[in-house]
Amino acid sequence: MLFSRTKYLESLIASEGNGLVKIVTGGRRCGKSFLLFNIFHNYLIDKGVDKKHIIEMSLDDIRNRKYKNPELLIEYIDNLITNDGKRYYVILDEVQLVDDFVELLLSLMHTPNVDVYVSGSNSKFLSKDVVTEFRGRGTEIRVWPLTFKEYYDVVGGDCVEAWNNYYTYGGLPQVAQLSSAQQKEEYLINLFELTYLSDIIEHNHIRNTEGLSQLVQILASAIGSPTNPKRISNTFKSSERLAISDKTLKEYINYMQDAFLIEEALRFDVKGRKYIGTETKYYFADLGLRAAALNFRQQEETHIMENIIYNELRQRGYRVDVGTVETWRRDENGKLQRNNLEVDFVVNRGAERVYVQSAFKMPTLEKENQEQRSLLSINDNFQKIIIVGDNIMRKVNEYGIVTIGLIDFLLDPNSISSLLGKK
Repeated sequence: MLFSRTKYLESLIASEGNGLVKIVTGGRRCGKSFLLFNIFHNYLIDKGVDKKHIIEMSLDDIRNRKYKNPELLIEYIDNLITNDGKRYYVILDEVQLVDDFVELLLSLMHTPNVDVYVSGSNSKFLSKDVVTEFRGRGTEIRVWPLTFKEYYDVVGGDCVEAWNNYYTYGGLPQVAQLSSAQQKEEYLINLFELTYLSDIIEHNHIRNTEGLSQLVQILASAIGSPTNPKRISNTFKSSERLAISDKTLKEYINYMQDAFLIEEALRFDVKGRKYIGTETKYYFADLGLRAAALNFRQQEETHIMENIIYNELRQRGYRVDVGTVETWRRDENGKLQRNNLEVDFVVNRGAERVYVQSAFKMPTLEKENQEQRSLLSINDNFQKIIIVGDNIMRKVNEYGIVTIGLIDFLLDPNSISSLLGKK
């Protein structure tokens, strides 16, 4: 199976020759190397770039061990460049394995006619020092696991069967190549335990490995549920009988975010137009890894659907928060009562804003009214959407709220922009 990753190729093409280092980031096994060494490489060849003008190296290959020395690596690159006036493409995979790799990349930027593309996938590559060094001198291209559309366009077949496989095993390209459920589960469990967790433990010198494992399982069990490090710390004390401070747990969560295992969605007060720091939600970048963290024992489609919608929105380039709307109503005694209603996602990109609710099923009018209640409490004119798990035709009600089926939403990458009158 060949996944074209067209969106990311277009981003690389758009960044050609911009004078910045193209930094391709993303979790392990999400397809960064294939994007650079196969898809982008073939694009360059097809447009007539001489192979001698494409300098590629994987730094995690033992045969390239000596090039972890930055002076040897830059000497090797310099020896391949001639003064013929044509552009050279330098493509380095797992560049964080090079000593002082920031200085190496900054030096390459000073080399005439050189366009630099690099990838990395751990916290060292995205440390605050690196971000500071490359401020204004690098373009980040974040690669995610396959979207459902990317997956289904290649896998094909029955759409329901494809969905069942996707929400169970996630969107890592290698998983789609495996034929049996046992192969998929074994691959994901080994990748989660031996690569993701090991990377986090090794790079951050974590000694309480059991505490980290338990934290991952807690977050995996609670996707789509508001929480915070303090609450998790109390859970450890009462249920797991492990004393881990909320400060330490916050650090562990940051490490997991640096490893592209999870993302944090902040809570946003829609009416007050401010962030609320009390609780946030965490979503997994890949649902297969989330399932592996739980040994495939907890597969509730309602919360998984919400997680997949979050990932889809993020991959489309939106910033995504969790919304809360304060409302007031009188009780049976006439006393005003305050209620906080939740909007699953407050979605922003530039001047665009969309409010999105995820509803697995809306079998009754009461359930439909319940899902609309928070949206109707927002006093602005931004688009409001409900995504339902049912396979339905798109519809809009008298309040302007659009209801769209999940598969329709996922298979149409313009499903939101078209509602906003944009292409």
